[in-house]
Amino acid sequence: MGTESENNGVLKEGFLVKRGHVVQNWKVRWFVLKSDKLLYYKYEGGKRDSCHRGTIPLNNCKIICPYLEYENRPLVLKLQTSTSEEHFLEACMREERDEWAAAIGAAVQKLNPCDAQTPSPSQIKGSASLQLHNVNLSQVVDSMYDVHTGIRLCSHVEQGSSYTNCFSGSAVVDWLVFNKLALTRMEAVTLSSALLDEASLRPIGVRSADALRNAALGEQFLDDSSALYCFSQSFHKRGSVKAEKSRSAVELSGKVVKRGYLLKQGHKVKNWKVRLFVLRAEPCFLHYYDPSKDDITPVGGISLRGCLVSALDDNGVPSGVKGKVQGNLFKIITQTETHYYMQAPTHEERMDWIQAIRKVT
Repeated sequence: MGTESENNGVLKEGFLVKRGHVVQNWKVRWFVLKSDKLLYYKYEGGKRDSCHRGTIPLNNCKIICPYLEYENRPLVLKLQTSTSEEHFLEACMREERDEWAAAIGAAVQKLNPCDAQTPSPSQIKGSASLQLHNVNLSQVVDSMYDVHTGIRLCSHVEQGSSYTNCFSGSAVVDWLVFNKLALTRMEAVTLSSALLDEASLRPIGVRSADALRNAALGEQFLDDSSALYCFSQSFHKRGSVKAEKSRSAVELSGKVVKRGYLLKQGHKVKNWKVRLFVLRAEPCFLHYYDPSKDDITPVGGISLRGCLVSALDDNGVPSGVKGKVQGNLFKIITQTETHYYMQAPTHEERMDWIQAIRKVT
């Protein structure tokens, strides 16, 4: 990439999961946003920027965010170039997805300042108010129920309690925006609050119930992935929710504290692979997932009770670490003396992860 790649003109960079063009599988790539293009690279041997895989030109690019066509990948945004080429990119959490959409949208807007096109929902901050008297709430609920295109029912665990046939507040907002029933997230929250008020939706779990009791009228519905809701009447869409395979219901019942992509060194084959890590508290576990697969169950988990976590020296390759690394290493030693080696994309992210892990233990 040369010297320009280091910091010159970089608006945003980080991991995203990209769907392939020819073989439509999902692979983690390192993305670098410049003023007129989005570059993506393969991470090789723990080194980013080592293998340029493609460029997405941003001039007259259209953004669809959220993009909900992939049932097991709710955090996708879609880019369509001026030549109608489509790119599908997945982030590790909603906030990160929306930040990418906003950053790309701002770059596109600068390239085409006179373009009178309606901006995508991701570029609108939501100042317009929703005229609810023009909205048929019963039709909205019917659309949400639709077996094929309605909102997806899931199982969720909150503070040790398990809930089935429900959905998160942010999933409702995503769905309303994606289906153009609301133009912005703010409008979708207003619409969802109206559905709550007329008892088409009801809160389940602690967070959403507390908001309904204590918040002001327009803030009773939470655009949040940890606030849970369900349909008021008993309705079994698509039969019932399949029981999710799980390592342990107790392991996965802790509150999610942090999510993000890290490189992990394998135990048997000492190669480095990008994994989606989810840190949970009470009980404290660090689970990791294969972002290339649609499976929503972890491929591994680390019990953090009594563990030691520490940053590793960036000078040279520390003992136990194999292959080419670029630094920002840290190590977790469990109570059973198992050693896990991770690389963060930046020094700041490494310190954030170490502090977050120490806080939950």
